Amino acid sequence: MQTKELRLALVCYGGVSLAVYMHGLTKEVWKLARASMRRHTAGPLPPARDSEIVYHALLDSLPDLDLRVMCDIVAGASAGGVNGVLLARALVEGHDLDAIRGLWLDGADSDALLDSQAASRPLSKLWAIPLVWWVRRRGLEAEDKAEVTAHSEVKRKLSRFMRSRWFKPPFSGTAFSGLLADAFAAMEQGERTPPLLPPLHPFDLFVTVTDYQGTPQRLRLNTPAEVTEPEHRLVIGFSSPGNRAERRLGATPELVFAARATASFPGAFPPARVAEIDDLLASRNQGWPGRKAFLDRILPGRDEPDQVDLIDGAVLDNRPFGPAMAALGQRPAHREVDRRFVYLDPKPGMQGRAERNHEAPGFFATILRSLADIPRQQPIRDSLAAITAISQRSRRLRHIVVGMIPQVDAAIEAEIGMRLLWFSPSIERLASWRSRMNSDAARHAGFAYGAYGRLKFALVAEQLATRIAMLGGQDAETVRAALWRHLIAAGINQPETVLTKAGAASAYVQFLRRFDVDFRIRRLRFVIRRINMAITGADEATSVALGHVKAGLYAILGPHLSRWPTATADTPAATRARAAAANATTNAASALDAMADALDLKSLDDASDAALVELLATGLSRRLRRDILAAYLGFPFYDIAILPLIADGSIDELDDIKVDRISPDDCDGLAAAGGRRLKGALFNAFGAFFSRAYREHDYLWGRLHGAERLIDLVVSSLPPKSRPQPAELAEIRRAAFRAIVAAERPHLNDIPETFAALDAALAPN
Repeated sequence: MQTKELRLALVCYGGVSLAVYMHGLTKEVWKLARASMRRHTAGPLPPARDSEIVYHALLDSLPDLDLRVMCDIVAGASAGGVNGVLLARALVEGHDLDAIRGLWLDGADSDALLDSQAASRPLSKLWAIPLVWWVRRRGLEAEDKAEVTAHSEVKRKLSRFMRSRWFKPPFSGTAFSGLLADAFAAMEQGERTPPLLPPLHPFDLFVTVTDYQGTPQRLRLNTPAEVTEPEHRLVIGFSSPGNRAERRLGATPELVFAARATASFPGAFPPARVAEIDDLLASRNQGWPGRKAFLDRILPGRDEPDQVDLIDGAVLDNRPFGPAMAALGQRPAHREVDRRFVYLDPKPGMQGRAERNHEAPGFFATILRSLADIPRQQPIRDSLAAITAISQRSRRLRHIVVGMIPQVDAAIEAEIGMRLLWFSPSIERLASWRSRMNSDAARHAGFAYGAYGRLKFALVAEQLATRIAMLGGQDAETVRAALWRHLIAAGINQPETVLTKAGAASAYVQFLRRFDVDFRIRRLRFVIRRINMAITGADEATSVALGHVKAGLYAILGPHLSRWPTATADTPAATRARAAAANATTNAASALDAMADALDLKSLDDASDAALVELLATGLSRRLRRDILAAYLGFPFYDIAILPLIADGSIDELDDIKVDRISPDDCDGLAAAGGRRLKGALFNAFGAFFSRAYREHDYLWGRLHGAERLIDLVVSSLPPKSRPQPAELAEIRRAAFRAIVAAERPHLNDIPETFAALDAALAPN
């Protein structure tokens, strides 16, 4: 069966009280990831519930395709940052998002969040009553005024909110931090599953924060030589590397602080400070063992990190695509991958209300929109352009590859003979052919080979310096300088020696044979992509045969991706490599020898050759075997052309990246029941804080919208011929809708009209 991964990089926008809606969306991401995990995990697991059962059935129903769905990157700002942190903890550590439903519905309330010192008695500010009346009656949009008139709870809580102390934040940061800590505790006490990612797959979480004071940054110029400017953008990141150790995202106090800081909405909450978390932990008799290391990591160079004020991440970066894109290069591909950027936008096109008449904007309106609304509304055009540029480059590279095929085939014919590729080679013959084609590619490249060779050498040397520094706990720049001095003194950095009598025995070639893991990875991925190109439009028998070969190539690729020794590896060779790496600045040669022993690429090459020979001998037609071998043996020609174009980045050179949005505007499966008008969007996105019914409404629709769009995403990743017909797809959606409505009905008691509308829309025809 063909295997494939649908990988989601989730970008969660801010939206103040629309955080409740986004909780519904992220819960469906979690449910889908749990359903996928179940299909690849042995042993007892908690029972599947509601939409998770539907997702599991959908994945099980796919013909001849084992599709694994995972969310391995999460980036969020403000309300999206809070949901991103909670989701990430559940994904990485197998915690329970169902356990925090009540905390969202009860805790995200203006009365619960209101600072006790800010709240006042109804008559304590008689002078404020006219302002409250104006906000209620005249200063609101028509939709907001209608809600105030219709709901006594909203009227009462909005009045209390408006009568809170002036010129100080009405909401309590301590109460918010306590709510977050309670959420993590509830998740830990709920049902536990294994992590929702493969054991060796990394995970990254990023939340954006705004540093109120700013961190001084030194910038080098021509004149003056150096200037200092404050940097206010801050990204707090957490990683789970997937190195077979127990999965852990971060300590709970660190995650609470990150979520609290990213959602410090200016004017509503006070800026976040570390002391707030210290006081919370002290009140609960809890410690924070890694406090100093965490602060040193997120606030490096700050003399008094305890005094740093952090405010809402959406002030400067409400759409954090950048950190998520930067993490892409560290993603191994053990099988075919469909990479999606999925962004959650609870208020599409409504991030601020522009003037609707033709009058010039007023004094206060201009100030408010220029300082708050417009910066948050900036579209994601720049991020989309960057992603589009990656995909465009991929298409250009494919164009280059396709154009080179006849020339490379001609070179193989001249050096080896294409007819020999009809037959399954022996291990010895494969190694000989590979060496001959490497030398032939260097000869054909002429003077261009020198530039390519130096580039490849530099990439390998730089990676070695980084790996050795990490193993030995040394300064990377110092190790890099020592390593380069040794390599230059030894005359190893001379790719032209390939064209001399020394040839394959030259020090340059031997260096690459010992250390160039990336070339081997690029070659295997190139062959896999050539197979993907061949599968497009192929008949059923050919697709099956090529799918088998592709699965085998991914199995060969796997050991290459985890070949570098790590700080925790306990093999004798890795232990020796760590010891030698600690002295790399004084004895670079020994560090290189120890690293070469730990990598042991000769054994890896032998095992790979044996596996490839066996793979090519299993039921392939002569034409398919010839084409696969031609791609494998001819790769040095392609690499000479392609490597200079991809060396500045680390994203797979021929992969496209797709972007999908989840928002109320994108969902029509339950259009008859409403759902596009979220209650949290009222009162400039503070609406859900003033009514439990509003929170129940938005949370339920978040789940329903999430289910609809995630089912669409799964289906869109299938080959066209495997996708369900429209009627079948509609029924899959309706099954998920019914499951969610049935699961949530006992918990949501304040929205009977919403359930009535949903029941009518979901009734059998």
